Amino acid sequence: MITPTSWKKSSFSGGGEGNDCVEVADLDTRIAVRDSKAPDRATLTFPAAAFAPFIEALKRP
Repeated sequence: MITPTSWKKSSFSGGGEGNDCVEVADLDTRIAVRDSKAPDRATLTFPAAAFAPFIEALKRP
């Protein structure tokens, strides 16, 4: 179960209130991702082992 304290906001969030980013929650075997501007909308989940390669793929030009 994802609780409000499970979510961690990126340290690279935008200025102001820092709402221009994503939040992640570590669920042991899965990683959940949501839009911090719309936390009640859809949440993506990834197998924990696939999350790091996913982030690395996003960084590629």
